[in-house]
Amino acid sequence: MTSNPVRAMASERKLFGTDGIRGVAGQPPLDAKTVFVIGKSLGDFLTSQETRPRVLIAEDTRESSRWIAETLAGGLREAGAEASTPGVLTTPGLAYATSAEGFTCGVMISASHNPYQDNGIKVFGANGYKLPDLDELAVERHIFAALSNGLALQPYRIALEPQHALVVPYVAFLRRRAQGIGQPPARRVVMDCANGSAAALAREVFSGFGLDLRLLADAPDGRNINLGCGSLHLENLQRAVLAAKADLGVAFDGDADRALFVAGHGRIVNGDGVLLVASRYLKRRGELRNGVVVGTVMTNLGLERALEQEGLRLVRTPVGDKYVLEEMLRLEANLGGEQSGHIIFRDLATTGDGLLTAVEMLRIISETGQPLEHLLEGLQEFPQTIRNLRVREKIPLAELPLVTEQIRASEQSLGAAGRIVVRYSGTEPLVRVMVEAATEALVDEHAGAIVRAIELSLA
Repeated sequence: MTSNPVRAMASERKLFGTDGIRGVAGQPPLDAKTVFVIGKSLGDFLTSQETRPRVLIAEDTRESSRWIAETLAGGLREAGAEASTPGVLTTPGLAYATSAEGFTCGVMISASHNPYQDNGIKVFGANGYKLPDLDELAVERHIFAALSNGLALQPYRIALEPQHALVVPYVAFLRRRAQGIGQPPARRVVMDCANGSAAALAREVFSGFGLDLRLLADAPDGRNINLGCGSLHLENLQRAVLAAKADLGVAFDGDADRALFVAGHGRIVNGDGVLLVASRYLKRRGELRNGVVVGTVMTNLGLERALEQEGLRLVRTPVGDKYVLEEMLRLEANLGGEQSGHIIFRDLATTGDGLLTAVEMLRIISETGQPLEHLLEGLQEFPQTIRNLRVREKIPLAELPLVTEQIRASEQSLGAAGRIVVRYSGTEPLVRVMVEAATEALVDEHAGAIVRAIELSLA
């Protein structure tokens, strides 16, 4: 992985993380005043480029999403921009509609897989791609300037009337891709909607294709998004698949930009498995560009080895689907994604899309006539653990000698038969320790040693 000077400059960002601005709803930076300033600052940035920009704001099912959307709309109007909304929509649906309907910008109000108390603001350009790092940095500078110059900005809300017509083209696109699904061995399907954005669309997208479809966690109440359900809690879906003798289970996260799967016999299939299945399918059809699949530093070594057996190459990026996409564009690759279930089919979409990933997996299973378990043959995943430690302050790891020494010692011990990734989360106050090795015992040994070093250093 080569250094990126643009990304290095953009690392100055203090509000925008790897997936927008995140926080606890009602507290800075997601209190009413700051949200209003974010809206005005984004509006100022957009009006510097065009007159009367049009912004599309969508939301997930959190109880805070509506007031954040309407307060943001107030800030946008203050700057001379106008907002519209489709109401509740998935993040990739928002990206699609922004581009398809000719909006200057799209904003998604969501904290993805986080609990309902959190929320977030993700910004997309007119092309449906997430706003580039340097544009986010420019917006940030507007925000901090407005917050520091003492202007008495009084936040207000703009009532937004949901326009379902803005959702129709996205649903139509998914249904066109879904032609031919519902054939054995993919007829009985269970979908966990995480009580999030997918709950508003899943039945509309997948009905009428002969599927025996059962939905779980499809009754959002504002506070139950991701609560014991969705892609972070696959045990519920696993039980439901086995109990229903289903052919496939699909779990979305809160804003449905990711999808994970459960095969008919109960095997959990993460994004690495999806990338292997999709890459083999595209290669066989002559549609996988340049023999490359783009993953991240978290991608399992087992996928890398399986791809090598197919004559394919894995290229890794930092964590974050926007960085996966950036590398895909650079390499002219058309398949990439993350272990967490963000899968980017670049010929079809501008971002990770859980509903689209579910459609594509159902199409592959139906067309090949093989259940998901068979399509995964040859994937031997290395034992891996991810330990998350909550931190008060994200002190650069290079400034923690005990930690860097332990990481170096563990890397030398594992050699080429293992990998270690230690990084701060871009969306939560966490440090993540990922260790991959040939055996569970080695994984536990080295993960435990690194965690202890971090705890001693940050105590």
